[in-house]
Amino acid sequence: MSENAIERESMEYDVVIVGAGPAGLSAAIRLKQLGGDDVSVVVLEKGSEVGAHILSGAVIDPCGLDALIPDWKEKGAPVHTEVKTDRFLMLGESGSLRIPNFVLPPLMNNHGNYIVSMGNVCRWLAEQAEGLGVEVFPGMACSEIVYGENGEVKGVVAGEFGISKDGSKGDSYEPGMELHGKYVFLSEGARGSLSKQVIEKYELDAECDLPKFGLGMKEIWEVKPENHREGEVTHTMGWPLGWKAGGGSFMYHLENNQVYVGYIVDLNYKNPHLFPYAEFQRWKHHPDIASVLEGGKRVAYGARVVTKGGYQSIPQSAFPGGALLGCSAGLVNLPRIKGNHNAMLSGIAAADAALAAIKGGRSGDRLEAYDAELRSGPIGKDLKRVKNVAPLNARFGPLMGGMMLGGFDMWVSNLFGINPLGTLKHGKSDADSTGKAEDYKTIDYPKPDGVLSFDRLTNVSFSATNHGEEQPSHLKLIDDTIPIGINLPKFAEPAQRYCPAGVYEVLREDDGSNPRFQINAQNCVHCKTCDIKDPSKNIIWTVPEGAGGPNYPNM
Repeated sequence: MSENAIERESMEYDVVIVGAGPAGLSAAIRLKQLGGDDVSVVVLEKGSEVGAHILSGAVIDPCGLDALIPDWKEKGAPVHTEVKTDRFLMLGESGSLRIPNFVLPPLMNNHGNYIVSMGNVCRWLAEQAEGLGVEVFPGMACSEIVYGENGEVKGVVAGEFGISKDGSKGDSYEPGMELHGKYVFLSEGARGSLSKQVIEKYELDAECDLPKFGLGMKEIWEVKPENHREGEVTHTMGWPLGWKAGGGSFMYHLENNQVYVGYIVDLNYKNPHLFPYAEFQRWKHHPDIASVLEGGKRVAYGARVVTKGGYQSIPQSAFPGGALLGCSAGLVNLPRIKGNHNAMLSGIAAADAALAAIKGGRSGDRLEAYDAELRSGPIGKDLKRVKNVAPLNARFGPLMGGMMLGGFDMWVSNLFGINPLGTLKHGKSDADSTGKAEDYKTIDYPKPDGVLSFDRLTNVSFSATNHGEEQPSHLKLIDDTIPIGINLPKFAEPAQRYCPAGVYEVLREDDGSNPRFQINAQNCVHCKTCDIKDPSKNIIWTVPEGAGGPNYPNM
C-alpha cells in the first residue's frame, strides 16, 4: 500500500444514493415501499440539511407525487397552492402583450399543477423516507467514486473533513467513509461533479447530443396584500434580453403574500459582455413586474443551472454499478420549465430496476431496464414532444425559433405524436458559443436601486451561503494563467459577469495595470455556471466540505 493511501472504514448497503433531491428521495422511498426491511438504503446529502441546496421555480406537475405516494394530500405534503391563472407575456421595455392561452400547445397549460417550495417538498419526502427506514445523512459531501475490481462503481467516499487550504491534512483531518452499494444512484442535480466523472469514464454521452444549460436566478418576495394574487403564474420573454439571447422569466404567487420571481438566461449566449444577473435585476423594473413588487421586500435569493438539452441530450443513464437520476441525466422539459415530475419518475424507475436486479441476485452491472424505461416511458414521451425547442431557440432566436417554429413542432407532436422537424442538433457547447469580446458591444447596465434591484454580494447574503474559511477552494483552475492570459484579452474574462454570486474578479492596480484573477470561493452558491460557460473550459467545480454552500430556507 502506498504511504499516501488513505485507510477508511466502510459500510455496506444495497443501494447508495447521492443527493437528497426529488429524484434521490423518490428512489429511496420506492425501494423501501417495495423491498421493506429486505433492502437497505442510504441517502447522502451535501447540504447542511435536506432542502438547503434545493432551488427550483417551482410549479410542479403532481404526476410524480401521484405515482410515488398517491395519498400525498392526506399525508400532509406541502403542496397547497393550485394554479388558478396562467399568463404568458411578451415584454417590451415599457409594455407587454399577452399571448392567448389557446395559442399555446396544451402541454404548456398549468391547470392542475401547484406552486411549491421544492426545498420544503424535499424535506417532507425525507420524512417519508426515514419513516420507511431509509438512512438520510445531510452534511455529507461525496467527494470520490469508489470502483470495484471489474471497473464498476462500487460506492462513494463521503464526509472527508479537515483538509487545509494548502491541501495538507491537519490534526483535525477526518478521512471520511466509504459507502458501498450493490448499486449507486447519482442524483446530484445539474452538472454534478461525480456524474461528470462517470459520464466521461464510461463514455455515456458517446451517442447523445451535447448537454445544454440555462442559469436560473430566483428571489422570494413578500408583497403587499393588494398586490398578491394567490395561484397566479406568469411567464415572460423578450425584454430585457431581447430576441437574440434565449431566456425568460417566471413570477409565481403562492400563499402568505409571497411571490417567487426568477429569470433564466440560456448559457449559449454569444456576447461575452452579457451579465445574466444584471438582466434579472433590470427585468424587475418592468412596469408589469414592478407593480407587484413595489412596497414589498425580498427575503431570499439563490441561483442554479437548469438542464435544457432535452431528449437528444440524455446520456446513457445506466452505468456499471449504478444510474444517473433526475437532472444528473438532464430531464427538464424546457418549454414547461418543469423537471421535478420527471426527476421523481426517474427515481421510481431506477428503484424498480435495481430492486428487480437485487432480487435476481445481481449487483454491479448496468440497469438496462432503467435506461429503456427512461426513454420509452412517460419521461421520454414528455421530452420528445419538446425536443426541438432548445435548438430552434439557439438557431433562430426565441421569437422565430422557440415560439413560432418550436410551437408548430410541439403542436404537431401533441396532435399526431411525431415531430415534423425530426430531431435537431444543438450545435456548439455553451462554452464554445461564447464570442470574442471585440466582436460585440459592451452593455451598459443600470446600477441597482436597493429597492427593486440589488447588487450581487448583497443578494448572496440572502442565500445564507457559508464555507469553512480554512478549507481549500472547491473551484479549481486547470491552468491558472488562462484567466488573465487568454480569457481577459479574448473574451473580457466573462467569469466576472456570468457568475451570479460575484465569485470571480479581475483586480488591478489603481492605474489599471497588473490585472490578476481572484476567486472568492466563500461566495459560491453552487450554481455550476463556471463549470459550463468558461470559454476555455478551465474551471472545474468540485464539492466543498459537507454542509458548505447556501442554506436556502424554502426555495
